[in-house]
Amino acid sequence: MNILYDERLDGALAPTDKSSVLTHLQQALPDMTLLHREEDLRPFECDGLSAYRVLPMLVAMPHTLEQVEALMRCCFELGVPVVTRGAGTGLSGGALPLEQGVLLVMSRFAQILDVDPDARIARVQPGVRNLAISEAAAPFGLYYAPDPSSQIACSIGGNVAENAGGVHCLKYGLTVHNVLKIEVITIEGERMTLGSDAFDAPGFDLLALFTGSEGMLGVITEITVKLLPKPESAKVLMASFDDVEKAGKAVGDIIAAGIIPGGLEMMDNLAIRAAEDFIRAGYPVEAEAILLCELDGAEADVDDDCATVREVLENAGATNIAQARDDAERALFWAGRKNAFPAVGRMSPDYYCMDGTIPRRELPRVLKGIAELSEQHGLRVANVFHAGDGNMHPLILFDANRPGELEKAETVGGKILELCVEAGGSITGEHGVGREKINQMCAQFQPDELTAFHAVKAAFDARRLLNPGKNIPTLQRCAEFGAMHVHKGELPHPELPRF
Repeated sequence: MNILYDERLDGALAPTDKSSVLTHLQQALPDMTLLHREEDLRPFECDGLSAYRVLPMLVAMPHTLEQVEALMRCCFELGVPVVTRGAGTGLSGGALPLEQGVLLVMSRFAQILDVDPDARIARVQPGVRNLAISEAAAPFGLYYAPDPSSQIACSIGGNVAENAGGVHCLKYGLTVHNVLKIEVITIEGERMTLGSDAFDAPGFDLLALFTGSEGMLGVITEITVKLLPKPESAKVLMASFDDVEKAGKAVGDIIAAGIIPGGLEMMDNLAIRAAEDFIRAGYPVEAEAILLCELDGAEADVDDDCATVREVLENAGATNIAQARDDAERALFWAGRKNAFPAVGRMSPDYYCMDGTIPRRELPRVLKGIAELSEQHGLRVANVFHAGDGNMHPLILFDANRPGELEKAETVGGKILELCVEAGGSITGEHGVGREKINQMCAQFQPDELTAFHAVKAAFDARRLLNPGKNIPTLQRCAEFGAMHVHKGELPHPELPRF
């Protein structure tokens, strides 16, 4: 099934006239940048999921809160859908525009408003780059923990919308664990404050609800994040394995030993070779898999943990264990991992990145299943993932210029996600659902659960104007998707224990 918006499957949108909407917005917001010519709209036709492109009706680029408020009120009155975009690095089509909608670009909201080293918090606008927060906090010996691979470019607003993670999320949590407060503007142009500067606030946890809501509930205009002190010591071990399943088992063994690493990442041979050719990080290109294990904290504790992890890795069958000799080599080890996606892009004209999660104990079995799917469909798959929390990022290599290869890659991707659900996991860990995984949501959730999601959406946006057709599928879409996946009246995947 096509993932692009389909009114028959995703719900009808009110008809809009571009000329009249443009005139209305220009009159109401004469000082706001509005793009409407095709050549100006073209750069905004996709996000990081570049296989799918839709030209928006209009692009709005406000630079004040008052403009955002007025824009939302106008779109609400006109019944015009609004899709919010940050840096456009998302990989699930969450910021994919609508032909009949306004694309709200928040890139001009890029100020770090305050860094409070005593309270260990930073107050920032949504267009601020993830890495810029840590750079601003560095003089105080602090940093912002979530570190997606795209942190040099991705915006904190997008991170909140997708509940982004990163290589250190095993120990320090996802975005939801590191955000204290957000300012939001609703579809009706009203301001809300969710959360507080303290670590808890009374009432329902609407802050957590908005984190990961993918632009479905409101527009985030300000974010207060917590900052952490840089650890006294951090050391990285790189373990090589001659078998991917051995590496997968070693992940669970490390956690079972009572060690929670700052980061625990895994790459298979295809990803290793790509990253080494690109970064020269010192990766062993003959290894079938490597684990990168970072241990941080007090110097004495880190030394003890390193010794424990070494023993675990040796018992798990590691063929070699190397330790970064200094901070420069440690950074190089991580540079290879964080640049794995673009590195794989140098090996193939195109790749399709998945984002499923599974219980750690299922890693060996799921990796075997991915290998079988790769062989069955004749497409190479490079595995790069946050092994510590079971967040997998299989990269399916294909050539879009070859007829049918994109569709084949989508099929493999969908089967991988369904394999994750079958193993007791989830179809996404940090990239979000967007349009990419809209069909697989039907395999993840039951109709009554989806109905509850739609009810939450309606509480904030009863007219379905905010990012319609994303994140939550209609029951009509699931009915058609289910017709292909449910056989003999049985659900495709049984309920399984999650841990």
